[in-house]
Amino acid sequence: MREPTEIRYDKTAKVLTVSFNDGKSFTLPGELLRVLSPSAEVQGHTPEQRKTVSGRRHVGIIGIEPVGNYAVQINFDDLHDTGLYTWNYLYTLGEHQDELWQAYLDELVAKGLSRDP
Repeated sequence: MREPTEIRYDKTAKVLTVSFNDGKSFTLPGELLRVLSPSAEVQGHTPEQRKTVSGRRHVGIIGIEPVGNYAVQINFDDLHDTGLYTWNYLYTLGEHQDELWQAYLDELVAKGLSRDP
């Protein structure tokens, strides 16, 4: 089972670095974590209900709380604080960061939205 060995937030760069017990380490921007939040508010209850979150270019993290032995809850400075980032979800975000980011940028363009607030 993949589990983090270290979770570190760089407030200046606004990135979360997660190192796992298999030796892999991922640096995840706060903006990516926010716009791909696993919360029902963002993901909806079906794929059709998923929302495109825009205007979060400068979002930061103000808190990271452990949830049992399987996840963290991330509190963002835009006051979004729902959704549990499981170890598997964080690993998936790290492994597929480039594709997920490009899909997000493409979605913004298709919907006429911006990363800027």
